Amino acid sequence: MKVKDIMTENVVTATPETSLEDIARMLLEHDCGAIPILKSENSRKPVGIVTDRDIVCRVFAAGRNPREATAGDCMSSPCVTVTPGKRLDVCCTTMEENRIRRLVVVDQDGFCCGIVSQADVARRIADKAGEIVKEVSQPMSSASAVPPRVEPAEMRH
Repeated sequence: MKVKDIMTENVVTATPETSLEDIARMLLEHDCGAIPILKSENSRKPVGIVTDRDIVCRVFAAGRNPREATAGDCMSSPCVTVTPGKRLDVCCTTMEENRIRRLVVVDQDGFCCGIVSQADVARRIADKAGEIVKEVSQPMSSASAVPPRVEPAEMRH
């Protein structure tokens, strides 16, 4: 399975100059936990990402006025990215190594084309696990109603 199979496309984005008030509104309106930050309005190159946690930890907890802050003031940068064609295990390893929950997905030109989150991975794994349980739980046909006997490894010599 690849990143393109589970990523969210057409994500809402902002620029470093976007106010935190606007960022917070976007998070709420789009029911998401992160906004990729692009170099400029005319560029699709990601330069960072702002999460709800970034706002709380880097602005509120630091005693800064959120009405005067911008995305550039609290974004995580540089932006850790992955391409749509990467295998899901590589995506997960990248998240683990960087201790992050979301990766901005970039195309071959380095332009933002989506986002993938831990929740996306977990949902897909849960769906796959559900499929496996369903298949394993299906009744056997009468011809194979009795499973074959499997001897312990030490008796197979």
